[in-house]
Amino acid sequence: MNYPAIQLKTGKEASVGFRHPWVFSGAIEKIPSDVQHGDLVHVSDRNERIIGTGTYSKTSSIAVRVFEFKETKIDLKWFEQKISSAFDRRKIIIQKDTTAFRVVFGESDGIPGLIIDKYEDVIVFQIATMGMDQLRDEIIEAIKTVFSPQVIVERSDVSVRKEEKLEPITKVHFGKLGNLVSFKENGLSFVADVLEGQKTGFFLDQKDLRKWLTEHTLSGSVLNLFSYSGGTGIAALKGHADSVHNVDGSAEALALCDAHAKLNKISETKFTTEKSDVFDFLNTHQDAHYKTVIIDPPALIKSNRDVEEGKKAYHFLNRAAMRLVEDGGLFITSSCSHFLSEEDLAFLLRRASVQAGIQLDILAMIRQSSDHPLSVYFPEAMYLKSFIFQVHRL
Repeated sequence: MNYPAIQLKTGKEASVGFRHPWVFSGAIEKIPSDVQHGDLVHVSDRNERIIGTGTYSKTSSIAVRVFEFKETKIDLKWFEQKISSAFDRRKIIIQKDTTAFRVVFGESDGIPGLIIDKYEDVIVFQIATMGMDQLRDEIIEAIKTVFSPQVIVERSDVSVRKEEKLEPITKVHFGKLGNLVSFKENGLSFVADVLEGQKTGFFLDQKDLRKWLTEHTLSGSVLNLFSYSGGTGIAALKGHADSVHNVDGSAEALALCDAHAKLNKISETKFTTEKSDVFDFLNTHQDAHYKTVIIDPPALIKSNRDVEEGKKAYHFLNRAAMRLVEDGGLFITSSCSHFLSEEDLAFLLRRASVQAGIQLDILAMIRQSSDHPLSVYFPEAMYLKSFIFQVHRL
């Protein structure tokens, strides 16, 4: 297939040559006049040699997202092969008692702009770019071929679609969907609201943190801030925790907490919920009453414009939350903001601990689970980081 060729400036070929999938608009020398937003294109060097194939964006600073670092045809067969290869890699790393995981993680799996999650026989996909949006039919057909699913759901409701001039889409494309989808993770029973829940219904990227909690949680009470559906709380109870108090601003999220308690036969007295803005909660609760405090806020830094204000918010949340931990207890904190590096988070935690009169000793550092793979070719894939500390009051 001969797609229009976008030519790079002299000296700008190196990034593509080292298999980084993003071509920024400033690297482009020439764009054919007939290229439209979302079109499949080739990328060529100054000698007009084709060095990549991908999709073009007229509205994003990322002008081309490269699918293959050669001339190729992007069609149904290509999607079937790429998705099948990604699925085969997951079969190597996913444990037998886990039935929900990410199968395709965009650029890390060589399919920029596409996410595919598998919840047993339900497949949820998410499209972020105009180029991928125009390939929806091929994606759906490939999903049917690779997985033979009972249900296919689209959750293309991410904010980045606005930059691509795309409307949000939430839709069941195939099959009949019930209210909640049940699945297993490391032997624990969970449910996901794949049509209306956060992300694609569950925070699949935190499975390694939940596994750590099942093996290391201390006895005593746990405070689970930004609890969402209470997955980390369930994991803590399956460890040694005596009780978990879940705090979230969403009534829908707390209803899922209740569903998880019933599913796992946990009494209401051991797994409680409170609807509250977490910032307000931390302003009114200042005593160290908990053996373990877990805090996992949403991405507070969504762009470079938000960095300074976001850092202030992370600092306040962590300083206030660690103060609630008993001496010798655990403080577990996460950030899913790509624009806050692990080093920056560590600096914020160091400063917050000094101000709180607390010594933090690292027990573990956990990143996104391996079904959300990092890539040596795409370091931007790294976004989730968690620190697990033992707290000592000075």
